[in-house]
Amino acid sequence: MKTISGILAALLLLTSAVAVHAQQPAGRKLYKWVDSQGQVHYGDSIPSEYASQEKDVVNGQGVTIEHQDAPKSPEQVAAEEQKRAAAEELRHRDQNLLSTYGSLQEIERLRDQRLSLLSDQMKVTNQFLEILNGRLAKLEKSSLRYKPYSDDPKAQPMPDQVAEDLVRMDNDIRTQEQNLREKQKEETTMRAQFDADITRFKELKGSH
Repeated sequence: MKTISGILAALLLLTSAVAVHAQQPAGRKLYKWVDSQGQVHYGDSIPSEYASQEKDVVNGQGVTIEHQDAPKSPEQVAAEEQKRAAAEELRHRDQNLLSTYGSLQEIERLRDQRLSLLSDQMKVTNQFLEILNGRLAKLEKSSLRYKPYSDDPKAQPMPDQVAEDLVRMDNDIRTQEQNLREKQKEETTMRAQFDADITRFKELKGSH
């Protein structure tokens, strides 16, 4: 329940608004804003220190006819744009999902095909790595006959070809190990993507 002082304050503000509006030429806007102390003000212009906060446009009776939000900061604008872009991306993704697959079984079938292909590729890479590691082991064993690995003082320096073969084999193994890691990462990403597609497809179709 409003106190007497509160009612008087409201009446004074309304009287002030009416008085200010009566002095305004036709077509001029009357603004209502709140200062840093919480005091309500009326006028045809707003002090610069309050220009960036929210305000109301009122009529001659002090009734709000328009509300103007405070200008948004660059961070707020960027956040809203990011949110809008994410919503638009989801909408396109949903459209593509529904236009690409006619049933849940189609998604699962494609998932299994692609994962099987990746599995075969990783199997081949592992087999090749076994061959390369076997060759490297033989090269390392043969290199023990040469300096600086041999304890024999009469050992010959390692031939350039043997050294080159060791370096090349080591590089080949590193390359194939990197390929294998990339395939494993691709498999993890693919599983997660298909899981997300299946979950979303169920949501869009209302199935479980």
